[in-house]
Amino acid sequence: MVAQKLPPEPNRLRVAICGGGPAGLGAAIALSALPNVEVTVYEQARELREIGAGIRIGYNCWRVLELMGAAQDVKGHLKTTVLHRNGLNGQIIDTRSSSMPVQYKPRRVRRTRLQSALIKQVAPGTIKLNKRLVALKNLPHGGVSLLFEDGFETTADLVVGADGIRSVVRDSIFPDHKIKFTGTTIWRTLIPISAVAYQHELNSLTSWWYGPAGHVYLSPVDDPEELSENERMFEISCRNLVDPETVGGKRFSWGIPATNQRVQSHFTEFDPRVRDVLSLVPEGQWKEFSAFAGPRLEKLTAWDKVVLLGDASHPLSGAFGSGAAFALEDGWILARAIEYTRDTPKGLAQAFEIFDAIRSPYYLRMYQYLDEQKRMAKEALSNALDKSFESVLKIKMASFGSEEGLPWIYQNDIEDVWEKYLEARIQV
Repeated sequence: MVAQKLPPEPNRLRVAICGGGPAGLGAAIALSALPNVEVTVYEQARELREIGAGIRIGYNCWRVLELMGAAQDVKGHLKTTVLHRNGLNGQIIDTRSSSMPVQYKPRRVRRTRLQSALIKQVAPGTIKLNKRLVALKNLPHGGVSLLFEDGFETTADLVVGADGIRSVVRDSIFPDHKIKFTGTTIWRTLIPISAVAYQHELNSLTSWWYGPAGHVYLSPVDDPEELSENERMFEISCRNLVDPETVGGKRFSWGIPATNQRVQSHFTEFDPRVRDVLSLVPEGQWKEFSAFAGPRLEKLTAWDKVVLLGDASHPLSGAFGSGAAFALEDGWILARAIEYTRDTPKGLAQAFEIFDAIRSPYYLRMYQYLDEQKRMAKEALSNALDKSFESVLKIKMASFGSEEGLPWIYQNDIEDVWEKYLEARIQV
């Protein structure tokens, strides 16, 4: 019997992923599942840890987490009801809930829980810590050279820029693209939920408290069916907005310590219940973040060797509260595009065309939506006869997108998106 000759395997694809957040970890999971792909994640931190507090996991994120085998390890607070309040007097101005089945309803979870669930799906040895990228170089005979701050240098066939809103990869391939401070400062922390046990109106539901120049967000982040009260945590996230043109000095985009006095000074007019919760935070527990944003990128790929994922690809500074979902969707679609084109003559170049064709219009739609909402809100404010805080708040609330009002974001099924793309190609 003559042995059947098997077709040759495609050449090994060496992938360097810059960034160990959800975008980088998700890409590592999706790409590592492909045959003959060698993945390395380079993370600048000395230890892999999430700085922040909670994160929203909704239907769009649950679907891609399922595809990556990580959904079962993400636990958190089930957001059955979300209250939107006047932050000055506590009046409820809107109540929202999700119509999704329980397994797909939004949950507020600790960022560390999501990170742990993703790391669990990444092969040991894949992640290299303390590797701060400083430069990329397009090699004329193929591949990309990566230079790190510690002097380490390596090459890869594909570089994935998953290094956040202040992306070094993006700066390397699109040096003219600039981001700037939006005027929004964010403070985040977690405290034991037992500390707010006496605040019955606050400790069981997610709530937004809006003021004239910002808001306070309060929410449990753990599932009471999983953890005891002594183990569960409560999230506090505060935002203050000023005209960015009036701000001097350097701004930092990642978590730096903030004092209680600095945080509380921006919310002195808020409802006593909110001020009471802020006073419960132990000194030294706040982390401060400055929000940055930039214009839309026309393309998310360059050199036929470099691709941007997550916040690096769409610097919108968390406008839709689905950053993790977007990042994971990016990585999953990139893997599908590479898998689909692996044996074609154009290879990566064609994969990048497909990735751009699917994801770039999606982000364009987000930018257009935000621009339109801003225009409508500005027009409504200028035409309003009543300029009181309550009236202005109602106008602002009307511009906030709901889960039902934005199904193309919050009910996005990335597997269905891919299948429809393939169907469209077949019909052409």
